[in-house]
Amino acid sequence: MSIKSVCVYCGSRAGAQPAYAEDARAFGALLAENGMRLVYGAGDVGLMGEVARAAQSAGAETFGVIPSHLERREVGKSDLTSYVVTETMHERKKVMLWNADAVVVLPGGAGSLDELFEALTWRQLGLHGKPIVILNTAGYWDKLRDLLSQVVSEGFAGQETADHLIWADTPVAAIAALRDARS
Repeated sequence: MSIKSVCVYCGSRAGAQPAYAEDARAFGALLAENGMRLVYGAGDVGLMGEVARAAQSAGAETFGVIPSHLERREVGKSDLTSYVVTETMHERKKVMLWNADAVVVLPGGAGSLDELFEALTWRQLGLHGKPIVILNTAGYWDKLRDLLSQVVSEGFAGQETADHLIWADTPVAAIAALRDARS
């Protein structure tokens, strides 16, 4: 099965380096160019807004999911192809993951880490087999890769858990990983 719909986890802030927003825009445009739908947190701020506007401008379908308590804070982007409002963060994560064939994680904060680790845990438990790609812009996620290596080396997870993550340093490499992956 080819990847048609991609769940993107990323920051509701732009971050300290311009490369983060540049890669978010490039990735959004590449989703459209490859006929892939963007599934994301429906915000119009930070990297979320960058990836969504770029995907929309390039012609991609967009599916946004936002809990009601974040509509103002994350400036809910209601001009998407589909806009879903949930009651809770947990429901948001479930709707996003279940409506995508793969996950890509761009730079972000605690929320992005929460989303990543829930998707990774669900994959480890066999609840889904979707590819999870880490877009490691400017080495942002290097320490996460080190931490996961430590988790494995200290015996708290098997190597297969770390192997569930596909690492890409550029938006082009992330799209190539999605094209090569099968959900």
